[in-house]
Formats: sequence, structure tokens, C-alpha cells
Amino acid sequence: CDIVLATDKASFCLSEVKLGLIPAVISPYVVRAIGERQARRYFLSAEVFSATQAQEYGLVHIVCDDVEAMNARCNEMLQQLAINGPEAMKAAKDLVFAVSYKPISADVIDDTAQRIADIRVGAEGQEGLGAFLNKRKANWVPEE
Repeated sequence: CDIVLATDKASFCLSEVKLGLIPAVISPYVVRAIGERQARRYFLSAEVFSATQAQEYGLVHIVCDDVEAMNARCNEMLQQLAINGPEAMKAAKDLVFAVSYKPISADVIDDTAQRIADIRVGAEGQEGLGAFLNKRKANWVPEE
């Protein structure tokens, strides 16, 4: 998940080994989120861990006191996302995957420079820059 919210009552468990299985399909995502060291522990032990621990490990971004607070925070996050360029958010997500775990090299620098050049000249980039320069909201921002 790109953005994870949980209540402080939420709990997590990678319980596959209890069934004689392994968390194979989710493993790349979980290891990337919580790191190899935590993954080794929880893949093997099938221990339950709290939302607070999940946040410390990088699996959860925001822990809320209760469902009501979580829903309110979720709505705030949705409002924040709604004012961002949809194509830019997709490109930003792609960018994270493109540069993650890669050394900074000439190829990476060239790729990132090409990405910003491409998005800057696109319709959404032009609209966003125009809106900023003209001190107005971009056309994708919902009316209040």
C-alpha cells in the first residue's frame, strides 16, 4: 500500500508458517516495507505485532486512536491527494520504484532528468505550472 492507516487496536501477523506455508506472494512487499531483519523474525515466528510496532517497522504510516479518528484522517489524506496532479502522482510512484535500491549513477541521473522534462511539457505539467504562476487552482483541484 502506498499509504497505510490503522487504529491503535489493529494487529498484524504473517501467520503462514502456522499452516506449513510461507508468505511468498507478499514477501517482496513486506520485506521492502519492514526490512530483512524484521521479516526474518516475523516470517519465522508468526508472532502478532501491534499497529505501533508496524509503524516503527515502516509497515504503517499513521496510527489513529480509533476508527472515527482513522476515518477523519483518511478523509484528510484523500483531500490532500485530490489537489495533486493525477498523472504526476502516478509518475511519482513510478519514480520511487525506478530509483529505489539503485546507486546514484549517470544512468539514474539521466533517467530522472528525462522524467521531469517529460512531465513538465505534458498537459498536466503545463496546467500545474500555469496555475502556480497565475496564482489559481489547477483544473484537477475539486471545487470546495
